[in-house]
Amino acid sequence: MSFKSPQLGLYLRITALLSLALGLSDAGRLLGINSGATSPVAVLGSSGFVFLAIFSLSRLFAGVGLWLKASWGAVLLVGSTTAELALYLAGNGNIHMSAPGFAVRVILLVAILVIFALSFRFTRAQAAD
Repeated sequence: MSFKSPQLGLYLRITALLSLALGLSDAGRLLGINSGATSPVAVLGSSGFVFLAIFSLSRLFAGVGLWLKASWGAVLLVGSTTAELALYLAGNGNIHMSAPGFAVRVILLVAILVIFALSFRFTRAQAAD
């Protein structure tokens, strides 16, 4: 799958910035920015802390991959966001998410799926020529 289409460039960069912002927000939660003097491990629990660390890092790497227009960034973003949403919807108590956080993750997942569809369409159009 090629993300070299000029039409996808701006859309990829916006999605990459959204992914980076969400990853940095999660990294801030890992550092305990909003938890005051309480340890983030105590707030999230050890399993929740590990889950948040994995999803935060994967989202940051995916954002960089999308910025570089590499297909691995999109695959990593779809995988990590789908896994996080699936764990949350399955009722895993270790995944803590607010309503706006859930909405941003759903928007991010829909955005990357639209990128896949547009890239597939662009590739088919090039093959037809």
